[in-house]
Amino acid sequence: MTIFSRRHVALAASVALLAVAGCSGGSDDQGQAADELTVMAPLFGTAPDPGGELQQAVEKLIGKKLKITWVPNAEYGDKSNVTLASDKIPDVMVVNEKGPSFVKAAEAGAFWDLTGKLDKYPNLKPANEQTAKNTMTNGKTYGIYRVRPLLRSGIVIRKDWLAKLGLKEPQTVDELRAVAKAFTEQDPDGNGKKDTYGLIVPKWPGNYASASPYDVIETWFGAPNGWGERDGKLVPGFDTPEFLAANRWLRGWVTEGLVNPDFATLDSANWNDAFVQGKGGMIIDVNVRATQLLDLFKEKNPKDFDKVTLVGNLKRSDGQKFSYPFTGYNMVMAISKQHVRTEDQLAQVLQTLDKLESKEGSILLTNGIEGRNFKAEGEFAVPLNQDDPKIKAIQNDVDKAFIQLGTRASVGLGAYRLRPADEASRAMRDKFDVLMNEDLKTAVFNPALSVIAPTAVSKGQTLDTIIPDARIKYLSGAITEDQLKAQIKRWYDAGGTQIAQEVNDLVAK
Repeated sequence: MTIFSRRHVALAASVALLAVAGCSGGSDDQGQAADELTVMAPLFGTAPDPGGELQQAVEKLIGKKLKITWVPNAEYGDKSNVTLASDKIPDVMVVNEKGPSFVKAAEAGAFWDLTGKLDKYPNLKPANEQTAKNTMTNGKTYGIYRVRPLLRSGIVIRKDWLAKLGLKEPQTVDELRAVAKAFTEQDPDGNGKKDTYGLIVPKWPGNYASASPYDVIETWFGAPNGWGERDGKLVPGFDTPEFLAANRWLRGWVTEGLVNPDFATLDSANWNDAFVQGKGGMIIDVNVRATQLLDLFKEKNPKDFDKVTLVGNLKRSDGQKFSYPFTGYNMVMAISKQHVRTEDQLAQVLQTLDKLESKEGSILLTNGIEGRNFKAEGEFAVPLNQDDPKIKAIQNDVDKAFIQLGTRASVGLGAYRLRPADEASRAMRDKFDVLMNEDLKTAVFNPALSVIAPTAVSKGQTLDTIIPDARIKYLSGAITEDQLKAQIKRWYDAGGTQIAQEVNDLVAK
């Protein structure tokens, strides 16, 4: 993980002030705001051709040219920090609204405060009050949130390995460990060699409490999700006995070889490989990974691909259940003041985004171009002409890029649902809702999600890496539990004490 210095954060604030106070909004900039929209968004594959069919269709709908900087997802955090510290912030930027660099820039005036401004736009107005609150920064809304299911954590498991070894789907952490041990020691692939392991974990690009497999497991053990109440005060989840118990348990997995040996360095882009190649048997992640893996098995063998099952959150050893929820969104679309400088220009951009998130826009972003790469049958989008290279380009642009511009598109709001092509995929999709509704009953929400401590902004670049780095070192056996505790103390000594006080004060307000 690349760590950016405080200079980047400070520079972001300086740029923010220049954007607001140092420019008068000349005709060139006003023209850009009127005729062209610059955007930065994550990319999960090949970047679209700016002159491609899909981009042209989107531009025709919104009545503006789009100049989009697509950034590979693995590099997005680093690129965001660099962009925020530059004088070239795009008009619309998909951004982590809780990140220190963004918060500092927004509070300095680099981005529009959209509090109360979205209600007049039917396709931008928050659909869920709790999710809208979760996206706030100390009472202010700096972006339009991209909707995600409120709970989608689960465990994807090799169903064929369970069947071969006569195992049931795990419902407790103890049963999960038993499955992992069997997958490692009992030759589930039948090749006569001990060359498999239970759990596949990648190098996690996010910080603490960023929906990593570690965060999910810690929640199962009863640790707070980010922050939680202990003795009448909010404390960070890593400063609890449950956090230590979960990682002590998981360190045993690593020691026994139940986890992929390269867990500290495995690129998350290659997370699926070991599962499909028969090296590892379980992944803890979002539920949609299950359908991704089904599709990969289907590509390998269309006649024998039903090798995946999905299990929800697990009970602790004592039977108590604590489920890991999500925030209900994934990053926001924030509007920069660098070129969008007046209320009138802001209204133009919001009107454009409202068109983009309309039913017609959501269909383009989620499904593509009707009659070209899909046809509508009732509520479903049925693929068309998928062997045509031009159609493949449209489908790539949808799946790997443009869906990231949808604030509602990824959960199918306003668009067509994709009809699963086979019974296994249909059954898996049905399972999503069943598990989500069950696990929401025991979901552990973060009570401090809507507040940002000032010290977390000023010192976040340094503090944010302390716990995740120490956790990996502890799990790897490089440091002891006492040394892990020392790193928790280091977090407090380096500014965490102030953060904890500020978080409690802000939540109390």
